[in-house]
Amino acid sequence: MAEAKKIKTALISVFHKDGLDELLKKLNAEGVKFMSTGGTQTFIESLGYECQKVEDVTTYPSILGGRVKTLHPKVFGGILGRRDNEGDREQMAKYEIPEIDLVIVDLYPFEQTVASGASEADIIEKIDIGGISLIRAGAKNFKDVVIIPSKAEYGVLLDMLNKQGAETTLEQRKMFAARAFGVSSHYDTAIHSWFTK
Repeated sequence: MAEAKKIKTALISVFHKDGLDELLKKLNAEGVKFMSTGGTQTFIESLGYECQKVEDVTTYPSILGGRVKTLHPKVFGGILGRRDNEGDREQMAKYEIPEIDLVIVDLYPFEQTVASGASEADIIEKIDIGGISLIRAGAKNFKDVVIIPSKAEYGVLLDMLNKQGAETTLEQRKMFAARAFGVSSHYDTAIHSWFTK
């Protein structure tokens, strides 16, 4: 496969857990290691899979009422580090930054929260910061990373895994990156539109 990359480590941070179990089962069978936070980590472990806590990697707990969980150089360095760049590889080794090959995100449901007639405070809390940052980082580094930006893409990745194992082509990673920026753009547009109403 053209510029095939093997998925070894996945960072999973999702709001909606439905549809994730089948994907996790296949990834686990392919030997992919999981890393996660909070409710997602609990969900992964409830299915019987080992899951490394993000806070064990960062040495920071989830803080500020869950507003800051994944925003850390050890997480973003692991996603943004260029595997073919000697300087990046040296720094990743120096600072013990683990390579993250797959990022699975499902954002806080901002639009649904607005539609439900929730209070302004509740709506503000449903503006995803960590998730959107993970999506953008994974998409930017599509050369090395697979980004799954919403539960709508779980099935697409599962089909690939069933056909070709835990390897993706550069073309496939770029396709996910394009979809990821679509998700990010739609999300920010919805937030912008709420603020300007």
